[in-house]
Amino acid sequence: MWNGTTHEVQFYLSSLPPDAQINGRIIRQHWSIENQEHYVLDVTFNEDRCRIRSLHSRRNLATLRRLSLNAVNQETTFKGSLRQKRKRAAMNDGYMMLILKSLYPD
Repeated sequence: MWNGTTHEVQFYLSSLPPDAQINGRIIRQHWSIENQEHYVLDVTFNEDRCRIRSLHSRRNLATLRRLSLNAVNQETTFKGSLRQKRKRAAMNDGYMMLILKSLYPD
């Protein structure tokens, strides 16, 4: 049935006390953060279009994308979108170094 109601059961292991309201809020908050990060990575880095499948390459590139996302977010001198900052860094070595230095402030 294409418009029917579905029901799912999910199990979570936790050391928290069994309080459905609190645990539900924590789970929704976690997935909200995950979904927001995934959206940014997909829109800014086209992560879902990546077709690399060999060995650990996919995981390594995902790690590098998250690292670069954090670096671009740390840099605050240029008030542009993430995509604009990435393009600017690709065309301007000085700006790229500024982004990289923002990861390791003195």
